[in-house]
Amino acid sequence: MSATASTLKQQAHTLIDRLPNTVTWDDVAYEIELRASIERGLVDARAGRLIPVEDLMKEFGVEG
Repeated sequence: MSATASTLKQQAHTLIDRLPNTVTWDDVAYEIELRASIERGLVDARAGRLIPVEDLMKEFGVEG
């Protein structure tokens, strides 16, 4: 699901409006990248592109 340009712009405004007045450019960049990362993850999940947690733990040598 992709947002239209006007919807995306409004979402960006809303995100920035929620940040404190002491926000830095780094804070803004972090929040936008976090949101974009979550959106990409949701798209992958809806498309069935998931890795079972057990496989991921095994790949990193973590015992469960």
